[in-house]
Amino acid sequence: MGFLISTILLSAFALLAIFDGFYFHIFKYQLFNQKESRFEHLTHTIGAILFPLIVYFLFIVQNCQTCFYLGSLMVVLDILVLGIDAFVEKDSRKFMGGLPRWEYILHLFANGFHFASIAVFLALKLTLTENGIEIVEDLSTFKNFDMFQFLAVNLLPGAVIFAFVHVFTSIDATIVYWNKLRNKITCC
Repeated sequence: MGFLISTILLSAFALLAIFDGFYFHIFKYQLFNQKESRFEHLTHTIGAILFPLIVYFLFIVQNCQTCFYLGSLMVVLDILVLGIDAFVEKDSRKFMGGLPRWEYILHLFANGFHFASIAVFLALKLTLTENGIEIVEDLSTFKNFDMFQFLAVNLLPGAVIFAFVHVFTSIDATIVYWNKLRNKITCC
């Protein structure tokens, strides 16, 4: 049951992250083009880079304690980046009159789903024994793990592309190309 819950939470996060992170931040508001929002865009870029690393090292690779520790470190870094992002967001969005309330709510749900999926995963991956906390090496015997693994593997390519787009829109030399491409699209 735990992996079914984690699968649903991770799916909900992925859908909200695409809508918020790509449509609003990059496509509609073009945060990377706003002087006040460049640092916020940098935090989003770091988060976009951390996500596929979390998916790979924490969710996909099994039977590797080093990978588990790397994935856990990425989660801690992701939490720190999220805190910095939340701190700068008020000043970052002055150009548009502040962060819209509905986008703030969207951020709450997206991040809630993201970290809840990780928390459920960790609750299944770690077990408390009389010797302390132990890492469950093989999760394949858990019900619905195959569905969770399928989702994680299939999220990875899109997450890498999403990170690439964030990096692409963070570099002055490549922003020019993105803006030319964006200006050709007249909707949205």
